[in-house]
Amino acid sequence: MASRKALLTGATGFIGSHVARRLVESGWSVHVILRADSDLSPISGILDRITVHRHDGSTEGLEDIVRQVAPDTVFHLASLFLAQHRPEDVESLVRSNVLFGAQLLEAMVKHGVRRLVNTGTSWQHYESRDYSPVNLYAATKQAFEDILRYYVEATSLRAISLKLFDTYGPGDPRPKLFTLLRRVAQEQQPLAMSPGEQLIDLVYIDDVTDAFLMAAERLLADLVPGHESYAVSSGAPVRLRELVETYGRVLDRPLPIQWGGRSYREREVMVPWNAGKSLPGWRPKVGLEEGIERMEGAH
Repeated sequence: MASRKALLTGATGFIGSHVARRLVESGWSVHVILRADSDLSPISGILDRITVHRHDGSTEGLEDIVRQVAPDTVFHLASLFLAQHRPEDVESLVRSNVLFGAQLLEAMVKHGVRRLVNTGTSWQHYESRDYSPVNLYAATKQAFEDILRYYVEATSLRAISLKLFDTYGPGDPRPKLFTLLRRVAQEQQPLAMSPGEQLIDLVYIDDVTDAFLMAAERLLADLVPGHESYAVSSGAPVRLRELVETYGRVLDRPLPIQWGGRSYREREVMVPWNAGKSLPGWRPKVGLEEGIERMEGAH
């Protein structure tokens, strides 16, 4: 295991930083690709055990990094996530989620690196369709997968895409649901929410990182003939109202939620994608209540 070498994008994100730590703990030699202005604080605890490469945005620069590292497996987690975009976001969404990934694939193929663990989203499957993007972010993730298909069919590249649902855990800096609920619990200021009937599929961060490492093992064992896609799902979605109730119960604190105080979003996901296959051998181990307890115990 000590000889295995990983090249990781998105290492300063919430999920990417956890994957980087798990790889280090598992004995991998870990190299990460970051933009020049990336904040290193999410991986500060492992900086002495990883190698950081700064990417200048060019295809040539990325080719140089891949050539120097010569990784066994590339973990591609870098992305720009926006639930709703504005006109000025279009360029950055395409640059982050399509262009950078295409440059990475070109660099991998040029230097004979043939294993990729990619990160997709359940939002590529609105109303559980084969493909229907919830938003422009999901459309850009699909666009990258279409480019990936070309490289897989035309070269020896092999890939697994892990399609993630909602993820959570300790130290999550993202402005997501639990961040809002934590503030409401502390300040006891009423929060207007939708009617709360949508189902939420939440997977604890340790289970998510398990999936990334298991996907890499599957690729390293040459079990992937082309491009495989798997849903990293809890298998037990809960209604938003029930989720908020569970959170309040774990904290033993009332949450002043104004249900129906705002409308559902356009193309709100009421029922998460349920047609995806699970990665062989992977299953979530941490239930919602235990996950909330671990998360809040760490705060």
